Amino acid sequence: MLTIALPKGRIAEDTLKIFEKIFEKPFVFDDRKLILHTDDFRFLLVRSQDVPAYVLHQAADVGVVGLDVLEEQESNLTRLLDLGVGRCRVCIGVPKNKKLDFSLPEIKIATKMENITRKYFSSKAIPVNIIKLYGSIELAPLVGLADAIVDLVETGSTMKQNGIEIVETISHSSAHLVCNKNSFITKKEEILALYTHIKEIIY
Repeated sequence: MLTIALPKGRIAEDTLKIFEKIFEKPFVFDDRKLILHTDDFRFLLVRSQDVPAYVLHQAADVGVVGLDVLEEQESNLTRLLDLGVGRCRVCIGVPKNKKLDFSLPEIKIATKMENITRKYFSSKAIPVNIIKLYGSIELAPLVGLADAIVDLVETGSTMKQNGIEIVETISHSSAHLVCNKNSFITKKEEILALYTHIKEIIY
């Protein structure tokens, strides 16, 4: 049996639709249940940020998680396949009609993605003071807590509604199929079979 960790929300739904196409049967979690058993699979429904931990510690053999989460956590997992769902961007945003002043001795950035932000600005040799927030990140530059934000963007409407303009895209993200390195050895046949089935469906 393969155990697969899925992030709660739309990516989980889109992933289960792929499984429905492969196996021609419904894959649906019962109301508020976090575990789904069907055929030779067990699905776990967890927070997106927790998927790498479940797979890394082999509570799950395989996981589906956004590339942004993998890059931020620098998880030591085998990346098998870009599923092409959950597409979004990691972007820099500033208050409307303002510019990011790169001549400042230090730029204050509010974000929940510390590693991605630090790497990006470090690659441009720009010193940053990162303020880690867990929500309502758009508020930070509007009240003087930060000069800019780095956040995940799907359509950009949330930033726009809050008076924030996207000034630069750091990276693109989508959901990836990943697996535990030990599981890839012990359950290689099952994992590669799943990989092949999914690839045939999405490409």
